[in-house]
Amino acid sequence: MHLRTASAPDWQTSPWPYFILALGWSWLFWLPVVFTGMDISVTPGIVLFIIGIFGPAVSGILLTYLTGDQQERREYWSRLISFTRIRPRWYAIIILIAPVCSVLAILTGFVIKGNIPSVDTAVSYVTHPLTIIPFAMVTMIYGPLPEELGWRGYALDRLQRKWNALAASLVLGVIWAVWHMPIFFMRSSLLSEVLPLWSTQFWVSMGPGMLAIAVVMTWIYNNTQRSTLAAILFHFMMNFTLEFLRLPGDFKIYQFVWLTIIAILVTLVYGPATLTGKVRTLHR
Repeated sequence: MHLRTASAPDWQTSPWPYFILALGWSWLFWLPVVFTGMDISVTPGIVLFIIGIFGPAVSGILLTYLTGDQQERREYWSRLISFTRIRPRWYAIIILIAPVCSVLAILTGFVIKGNIPSVDTAVSYVTHPLTIIPFAMVTMIYGPLPEELGWRGYALDRLQRKWNALAASLVLGVIWAVWHMPIFFMRSSLLSEVLPLWSTQFWVSMGPGMLAIAVVMTWIYNNTQRSTLAAILFHFMMNFTLEFLRLPGDFKIYQFVWLTIIAILVTLVYGPATLTGKVRTLHR
């Protein structure tokens, strides 16, 4: 992990200015939407919603240029666009985890309930394949790209300077969940449709589920030479799979249960210090 010299001011190495700026930016645009009851499927609600989504990205880029030297700025963009940082087996892991958790969730539901859930949303996309492309593009823009330019692209390294990989993941997971909260109170929010507010699915996904995702993403990030691209692709696969299948009720809970099991296994096998199986070291 890249560290600045010990003489760097605390505000340049601390993750907290980033979190304040990221949440402040997003909530500045989102809270008016919540309190006025704007519909985010139409203007001006959708405009404010989209601007708010870019809070993590704007904050990460801005602070990288304010606190980093030329090398750090180049590396920031290299971690975003370099495909070679990710070895083939990690591409497979990134692509397969979400679908595997979904298949396991369906099998779990079948064993417990004795039935298979309908996947009408997936069938609709498959029968109209041209709709998958705009769906994938919207899925990428409404989360993975703007979020990971900040959460993993900027904040995670700074958290791992203070804590081990597991603790850093859990801290980031909590803040990440808090950042999402206003979305659940917005009219026409897709997130609130997929995870109804205060439902069991909501508590599981925004609690242990979000923490599990954060741990798995740190595992992937640390094992792909701190690739922001890897984080974006995994985030995309999680969102794409969840929204593509739209598994109902308990089946969605089973998805997050299996993801939590994977996060626990990853921690046990690779170790909480770095989630790479290596001893924690500090690099410049």
